Amino acid sequence: MSLIYRFLRVVLLFLATITFVFLSPGTFAAPSSGVLDEIHPAVQAVMNVQSALTSDLMRQPEILGTAVGVNSAGNPVLTVYVDRDAANAGEVIRNLPREFRGVDVQVELTDKFRAMAGRPGGGHTTRQTPPIQLGTSGGWTFDLANGFCCGGTLGSLVSIGGQQHILSNYHVFEADIVSGGNNRVAATGDPIIQPGLIDVNCSNSSAQNVATLVLKHSLPNSNVDCSVGKVIAGMVRTDGAILEIGTISRAIVGASINQAVKKSGRTTGLTRSSVSGLNATISVAYENECAGGAAFTKTFTGQIVITNRASKFLNSGDSGSLMVEDVATNPRAVGLLFAGSSSSAIANPIGQVLSFLGATMVGN
Repeated sequence: MSLIYRFLRVVLLFLATITFVFLSPGTFAAPSSGVLDEIHPAVQAVMNVQSALTSDLMRQPEILGTAVGVNSAGNPVLTVYVDRDAANAGEVIRNLPREFRGVDVQVELTDKFRAMAGRPGGGHTTRQTPPIQLGTSGGWTFDLANGFCCGGTLGSLVSIGGQQHILSNYHVFEADIVSGGNNRVAATGDPIIQPGLIDVNCSNSSAQNVATLVLKHSLPNSNVDCSVGKVIAGMVRTDGAILEIGTISRAIVGASINQAVKKSGRTTGLTRSSVSGLNATISVAYENECAGGAAFTKTFTGQIVITNRASKFLNSGDSGSLMVEDVATNPRAVGLLFAGSSSSAIANPIGQVLSFLGATMVGN
């Protein structure tokens, strides 16, 4: 009898666990007042579910990532990003749970997330009279290969060891790691130019040297996509002013859901949007060289997702833009934009970027 009793007790405990796992979504009803950041209890509850599910979900190539988002009622939910171009996207969506441990699961169909390499045309592409403002076209002086030239955004100014540096992305400054289409690789000391090659008919003699590359090798092994160039004296405004934004704060701020943000970039200029997801795990595709074909796919964790309908907030060539809070005077930095799809943009949290570089923001 004691064996039967122990067996029944184990069965009852198992059933109790199953009941907990599939509690009604009402368990986490409208969040309590306060900012929906990563320390909010309702956000943390979704993060716990995200942690339990994401690894298994992303074994499916059709699933591009997950994040903590909100539903139409403003309640935190688990957002799953599904490749809309996948042949079996419908089947994948049907097989996803609608809720897990009392947390709703919602699907966002999207095209693949890619590092935002430049393309012709843009809002901040003019060669400036030094000292230049940032949020402008720029890049590696030798970013020419395979019959194409590329460029991105010189995003902001940071200080490293007491010296000013221009902050942008790894894939804007130093992604050339094989001597393929242009017979060279990025090296410390290479010129960083303004505008980028894509905006001067691929001729670096029509651009101006504003900084020198300092290789940091953030990818493929770290969790940020960043690179810096040491400022050439007299070429960049020392207050770090950004086109159409002006000066920023030396302080930084964490992201929160529905937070109003803005950025100034090469292609789309000054744009505004809002944060739609936190703690995102996102798969991003990278190319080597300029239009050099697939290099690697990197899965980032702890990222910020921003609404990007029809690529109006972030488009090709805006990579490297600094995302700041949408306030009129001395906004604080929130993230470094580096990738996106036609519906969502992705940013590294600025704190992670500065920590990797051993840097601080230049500002007021």
